[in-house]
Amino acid sequence: MRGMEKTRRGRQLLLSLCFVCLAGALLAAAAAPSAGRKRRRAGFDHYVLALQWPGTVCRQTNHCCGSNGCCRSNPLNWFTIHGLWPQYSYGGWPSCCRPTTAFNMNKIAMLTPILEKYWPSLYCGDSSTCFGGRGPFWVHEWETHGTCGYPEIQDEYDYFSTALYLYSKYNVTKALRKAHIYPRNGRKYEVGHIVAAIDHAFGRLPHLVCKNGSVQELRLCFHKDYQPRDCGSEAEEAWSSRRSHCPRYVTLPSYKPQAMANGTEGLRRSRPESDGEPRAYYGRRRL
Repeated sequence: MRGMEKTRRGRQLLLSLCFVCLAGALLAAAAAPSAGRKRRRAGFDHYVLALQWPGTVCRQTNHCCGSNGCCRSNPLNWFTIHGLWPQYSYGGWPSCCRPTTAFNMNKIAMLTPILEKYWPSLYCGDSSTCFGGRGPFWVHEWETHGTCGYPEIQDEYDYFSTALYLYSKYNVTKALRKAHIYPRNGRKYEVGHIVAAIDHAFGRLPHLVCKNGSVQELRLCFHKDYQPRDCGSEAEEAWSSRRSHCPRYVTLPSYKPQAMANGTEGLRRSRPESDGEPRAYYGRRRL
């Protein structure tokens, strides 16, 4: 227990320092698993930070609604967060681990602007939640995955701020652009080139999930102390079905936002970011 507490305090200090570094940027500038999985209460071995490519997901949008990030005036041209998922090293993952009270939005109120930008829902309608309910995308991710991160992750704020911290520190969009990998319709990139770019940037291998020849998700893996680790063991590859297999060459498609059903232009205009990096102060983690 003493070692776990030491690790937690070290993580909190690191997160706090990162958030303080991002504070100046804010002043300057003023993301579903399938059903049928068994609920397990056991611990976990590592984390997966699952990122989704909006260009691939948003091509499936048939109609727009206020909750769909694909419907904004400016297309999302950076990887957005799907979720932070505790995993087992032999494959599989725990889910719906702790009965909780109603999702407390107040705990993440200060994170809402950055979550809307970098962790939007890319679908209309509510997602399935634990115990037969339905709710917003953030609620789904917290109940299904966040509750399984205990004791490292204590509450909603811990879960979302930790995911945002990892997303910011390990900036996949920026790393790929440094390797001259850009979202361009019709442009194909070798999967090995994408993997090598992430390996060069972070020193660890990612896991790719594709759909119809396009990258749909890029997943980074972390030890429980939030240090990066390789993805891609045989057990981890089994997460994805053959339908999500990536061919040798893949695309990172762009998309054109659809108009809202009521004729409005979209949710709101977003200030474009050149590298997909969060430019905001997430807040200091509680000790």
